[in-house]
Amino acid sequence: MKKLVISLYGIFAYLIGLSGLTAFILFMGGWQILPIHINSNIASSSSMQAVIVNLLILTLFGLHHSIAARASFKEKLTQYIPAELERSTYVLVSGIFMYILCFYWQPVAGTVWNIDNAVITILLKIVHIIGWLVLVGATFEIDHFHLMGLKQSITTDVAEGKKLKENFLYSIVRHPIQTGVLMGVWSTAYMSMTQFIMSIGLTFYIVVGLYFEEKSLIKHFGDTYLDYKKRVPGVIPFWPTH
Repeated sequence: MKKLVISLYGIFAYLIGLSGLTAFILFMGGWQILPIHINSNIASSSSMQAVIVNLLILTLFGLHHSIAARASFKEKLTQYIPAELERSTYVLVSGIFMYILCFYWQPVAGTVWNIDNAVITILLKIVHIIGWLVLVGATFEIDHFHLMGLKQSITTDVAEGKKLKENFLYSIVRHPIQTGVLMGVWSTAYMSMTQFIMSIGLTFYIVVGLYFEEKSLIKHFGDTYLDYKKRVPGVIPFWPTH
């Protein structure tokens, strides 16, 4: 019975996490499939309160993704829940935050740039789509179902991978998931102040988060990762590593 409950929880968390990410991708792309998108309420009057609410959402989002990803936090959490559910819980909360970003992000008046060129607009849209495909593809290259907690909840195998992955995308940059996010949030012909605040906040989170992530990876893989770091750029392809 316990195994069944753990598996059902893992499946539920996976669905929430995946649907939350999908909703966020559609929200940022302005695809109008959701009831709202990043610029759907752009005509609404903005205020300092809206900026504060947005910064609070981003702060809570960043704190969760940073603190809950640390080994010390995981060890404490597994004192209260089965180890098989640790990653699923992280994914569940992440999915909820994705929905919060979509439905509670406050519009802020203003335009940062607006490119009125059909060719450039199409190119930026292509880059935008490729960015999200890179993000999703990168998760499968390092074991999508383990990353999303589904494998742990079904197989009860919670062991972290001992081998450093250098598959296709990971041979181009060390953090293709973050590369995909940056491509997705910045590649737009129309950058409203609403989206600009979101993009700046997520970029800042990525920079700070990767600083600590790199430390964890060096601790986990040792010299193997240090050698990898010398050979492969962090987030920007073909960027010099020295």
